[in-house]
Amino acid sequence: QVQLVESGGGLVQAGGSLRLSCAATGSISSMSVMGWYRQAPGKQRELVVIISSGGSTKYADSVKGRFTITRDNAKNTVYLQMNSLKPEDTAVYYCTVVTGPLVSWGQGTQVTVSS
Repeated sequence: QVQLVESGGGLVQAGGSLRLSCAATGSISSMSVMGWYRQAPGKQRELVVIISSGGSTKYADSVKGRFTITRDNAKNTVYLQMNSLKPEDTAVYYCTVVTGPLVSWGQGTQVTVSS
């Protein structure tokens, strides 16, 4: 079983930056994929970015060039640097770890971007 602890959300003005962190404990495989999804009020949860253990990434088009994901395999931690934030980035951000058929989710951290 995998436990995920997220931190770093908050309130920021448009154009500002935030950095999210997600530390994973438990049965983490070196082949696990880690990443972030988000869910805005009244909308479905959507992919933000994922990263493989080898560093391959997949970003949503809406965040390309503004968000950067990094991963520390030794610490089982993934980071999301969010720059040039927009009001439409407001959502609850969820960390996720995928190991084979198992998908684990964090509790979510709120990111609010004011205009």
